[in-house]
This record gives sequence, structure tokens and C-alpha cells, in this order.
Amino acid sequence: MFTERSGIIVWVNDLKAAAKQLEKYGNVHFLSKKLHYAAMYVHTSRLEETVKQLQKPPFVKKVERSYRNEIKTEYNSNVPDKTRFYTL
Repeated sequence: MFTERSGIIVWVNDLKAAAKQLEKYGNVHFLSKKLHYAAMYVHTSRLEETVKQLQKPPFVKKVERSYRNEIKTEYNSNVPDKTRFYTL
């Protein structure tokens, strides 16, 4: 049902040119006017070729990949409960 997608941060020189042209590479999620970057999502299966294509336009400074999918998000609590030591 859901397709696997990966995040990409694209640092740009000209945000107006980037806003229109980046939509053909994937879903543009956020544009920062102050820091001049665009956060976008692309299909994981086409990630490498999309990154190579994104480095070609003249308005792109740098393309960074997001490692959010690789970070462990399941947490466990192995720390003992210390509330019984601090009760009156």
C-alpha cells in the first residue's frame, strides 16, 4: 500500500527556480527561504539515480541524503525504577 521513500535535502542558490523544477524529481515537503534548502521525498528504489540527476542543475549547491529510515526507533526501558528509593 505504501511505497518506500527516502528523504533528501537539496541546498540551492535560487529558491524560486528550485521550487518549480524539484517537483519533477519527487515530492517537495518543505522549502526554507532563510537557509535556502528544500526537503523532499523520493522513491527508495530510484534514490541513487535521483541524487545524480539532482546534482546537475546549476542552482543546486549540494544534495544530502537523510538517514532517518536507518535510525532505530524502537526503545526499551531497561533502567530500573528509582521512585521507591525517593519516597517518604
